[in-house]
Amino acid sequence: MNRQDQERRKELGDFLKSRRSRLLPADFGLPTGPRRKAKGLRREELAQLAGVGLTWYTWLEQGRDIHVSAEVLESLAQVFRLSVEERNHLFLLAHQQLPPAQAPISPKDKAHPVLQNFIDHFADCPAYVTDHHWDVIAWNQAACVVFGDFNRMNDKERNAIWRCFASPAYRALLADWEDHAQRLLAQFRSTCSRFVGEPWFKALVEELTELSPEFRTWWPRHDVFGTRIGRKEMRHPKAGTLIMEHITFQLYDDPDLKLTLYRPLPEGETDRKLAGLLQEEAAKARPGTTGPV
Repeated sequence: MNRQDQERRKELGDFLKSRRSRLLPADFGLPTGPRRKAKGLRREELAQLAGVGLTWYTWLEQGRDIHVSAEVLESLAQVFRLSVEERNHLFLLAHQQLPPAQAPISPKDKAHPVLQNFIDHFADCPAYVTDHHWDVIAWNQAACVVFGDFNRMNDKERNAIWRCFASPAYRALLADWEDHAQRLLAQFRSTCSRFVGEPWFKALVEELTELSPEFRTWWPRHDVFGTRIGRKEMRHPKAGTLIMEHITFQLYDDPDLKLTLYRPLPEGETDRKLAGLLQEEAAKARPGTTGPV
């Protein structure tokens, strides 16, 4: 073991000891008699709670050169009640790589109010948030006037993959639907590897395989792409040609959520056209108003 590995294992041992010292025996139903001198849990208590051997865990805290599996690290992370950042730190110290992705922590169909406030703030830029299923769970009014009213869609229609392949209106909206759909499908596959075999994933693939000849042809290719910034040309049924730049952000607090933001360009007077669509919708919402003012 070289010096760098020694320092990393010592750091791992120190991290484990620091987190063990923060755990209260009472939280685990353990006695706290007057003779107890240990701060936090004892090593033997921690080892028992995590389901690992005392000698092995002692060696781990001592920074010895021993192999530790991902399953054991997950067990330790649960006992220590580690945050996402602490869990990543534990895996990097022990494995020199990030842990496998955890199950999504965001409730379905809900987004944090701050996130909703954020996308509402970009009033002239269509924005929406998708979750681990690629369901749109938050959006602003600009997104509705461009992509369709998400408020009136059912759960299936708000799924970005289903809508891309099963909605004639969405297909007609995109000037180059075929290129967009192939890239979206490859992005979907790259983010959903951990869900293969889950009922929702299987049902979506089976339904789209039956509904869409393109999906049926492209899915077996196993193309995998990342999500890229770019430019989209759309054929809006009211405003005509719209040209926008787009970028997608992954949320740090919940990596399963992605925020996609479109910026209307002056090209083709897209910014003016979008402003007109928003004014028309605002006029409809005002009491006693039947159309644009």
